Amino acid sequence: MYTEKVMEHFTNPRNMGEVEEPDGVGQVGNPTCGDVMRITIRVKDGRIADCRFKTLGCAAAIATSSITTEMAIGKTLEEAMQISRQLVADELGGLPPAKMHCSNLAARGLHKAIEDYLTRTGQPVAASAEADEDEHEH
Repeated sequence: MYTEKVMEHFTNPRNMGEVEEPDGVGQVGNPTCGDVMRITIRVKDGRIADCRFKTLGCAAAIATSSITTEMAIGKTLEEAMQISRQLVADELGGLPPAKMHCSNLAARGLHKAIEDYLTRTGQPVAASAEADEDEHEH
């Protein structure tokens, strides 16, 4: 059902935990399945210097959170906002259709953390490529 890479990120998640005194926080959840993610970021010189997650959810939710943090670290805020549900799923070698909502949550959590940072620093917040619809899919 899951690829080797999904299982690797589930059994050995990267960047688990929380950034101390984060510059941005994104919390998302899917009430249908119960998955909840909290992504925290540290921004330095316009790039994501650190990105960590806390996730309550299934194997796919944990794996997508883990890979999303890896994908985001080192990227500019603009580059990180381009991380989409499909990119997350592709990076993991694919997800079963019933689990694609997990990649939606991970990407959306990252986008919300960036939006929170921009709001805190008084910068304009552009709409992300993916709207909040993902929080209502299953």
